[in-house]
Amino acid sequence: MRKLTYKAVLEYNGKGGYGVFFPDVPGCVSCGDNFEHALEMAKEALELHIYGLEKDNYELPVAAGELPELEKGDLITLISIYPDLIKDTLNNAREKTTITLPHWLKSIAEKEGVNCSRLLETALKEALGLAS
Repeated sequence: MRKLTYKAVLEYNGKGGYGVFFPDVPGCVSCGDNFEHALEMAKEALELHIYGLEKDNYELPVAAGELPELEKGDLITLISIYPDLIKDTLNNAREKTTITLPHWLKSIAEKEGVNCSRLLETALKEALGLAS
């Protein structure tokens, strides 16, 4: 399973919280109310950022060995993610969509216990040649 690891810089805000950025991943930033929360949020930010880069066919940043300059109270840690797991999770997440049906048809379907979402999913897969 593919694993990516990047350095995260946690900048202490003086009030218990941390801002987070990844020197090798421009634009990927986060924050947390405390150290543990900042680590959780950093991991989530990195997962979503890498997912977006891959989805848009951008080249992934290379983790450099250089260390950025730190201010007093700042910390550096490594954050590892598994992009294929995140991709699978996000691509298979259920999304609500609105459809329009005649009232009488919806009433009969409900009375008969028809799961309209499942039926639509099955029909779409079949129509698109994706049925397994």
